Amino acid sequence: MSERLEMIEEKVAHLERAVAELSDVVARQQKELDRALDRNQRLMDKIAALESDVGPNATAHEKPPHY
Repeated sequence: MSERLEMIEEKVAHLERAVAELSDVVARQQKELDRALDRNQRLMDKIAALESDVGPNATAHEKPPHY
């Protein structure tokens, strides 16, 4: 019985370590995702600002010269 209990305790210890490692990975990935989303938003804001500075793009609705 004691040997069985030790095996179970060992497995639980390994599982706790694995859960802690996975938790660290998830936390790191969340930080990376937050940074990527923030950067994406800043780039979208810059694009919107550039588009508003240029004004409506008249050439967007014109046919290319080869037509």
